[in-house]
This record gives sequence, structure tokens and C-alpha cells, in this order.
Amino acid sequence: MAHAISLPEGIEPRFDALLPALRALFEGEPDRTANCANAVAVLYDAFQWHWVGFYRVDAGRDCLVLGPFQGPVACTRLHRGRGVCAAAWETGQTVVVPDVEAFPGHVACSALSRSEVVLPVVVGGAVVAVLDVDAAEVDAFQPAHVAGLERVVAEIAMRWPTWE
Repeated sequence: MAHAISLPEGIEPRFDALLPALRALFEGEPDRTANCANAVAVLYDAFQWHWVGFYRVDAGRDCLVLGPFQGPVACTRLHRGRGVCAAAWETGQTVVVPDVEAFPGHVACSALSRSEVVLPVVVGGAVVAVLDVDAAEVDAFQPAHVAGLERVVAEIAMRWPTWE
């Protein structure tokens, strides 16, 4: 069933409204791909960012592989040691890049991406995926965006083990 989400103005109020909406979308749905797809669709629609998506850890190939996303065509596989997604995967920490051109080794899947935030999805002490968000403007991610996205990722991480 589709859900319409009415969102208030302001970053924090918007995230406050998004979390219950995401929980409602996740409720009773055991499919990880479906839930991650809905999460990125909600975030993409709510903030009009250039690109929002997941990369999941492919341990067998020691890389990140593209998951559900919204936005232009993306890189399919990202490897250790290169780019913002790899940095978040390897450190298990959120990485905020105000200007991607200043980030050594940045992987440019889209020339329109100018700033980026990547948040690891940590389950049982291991990074299982990352949420990657790109904006077409330099310095687009305020601390309130990062805090809100961390709340979304925490919700996903909590449910990840129960999703197939």
C-alpha cells in the first residue's frame, strides 16, 4: 500500500515526521531491498537531494555493491581505499564531505555531485552497508541533516537482521 507523507518545513521537524512514516512503511515487511528502496525514496522526495542510495558490503568480493537508490545512474561497485563510501565502510564512521573535489580519491559517479555524506549501517559491530547521499551544491549538509540521517540509519540497522 502506498503512503502519502506530509512533511513540515525545517530540517529537524522534517526528520521528526519522517521517522514514524518510515517505521510504518517497514512494519510487517521482511524484505530488505523493499525497505531500503522505500527509505531512499522517502529521503529523496523529502529533501530533493541529487542522489540517495545504499551500497551493501559484498564480503565475498571485498567491495561495496549498489543497492536501492534514487537519482541518476550510479557506480555499481566501490572498492576499498577509494572514495567517501569506502572511507565510511572502513572506519565505521559517518563521513561528511562539504566539497567532493577536495576529497582525495573521490569517486565521481556523477559530475553533478558537489557534496556528500555517507553513513555506515552497523549491525553486530560490523558495517553491512552504507547510506550515501549526494547534493548538487557545495556544503549542502548541515549538522541537523547528519543527525537526522543518523537517526534513519539507526532505525534501519536495528531492523536489518530481521530483514531477508
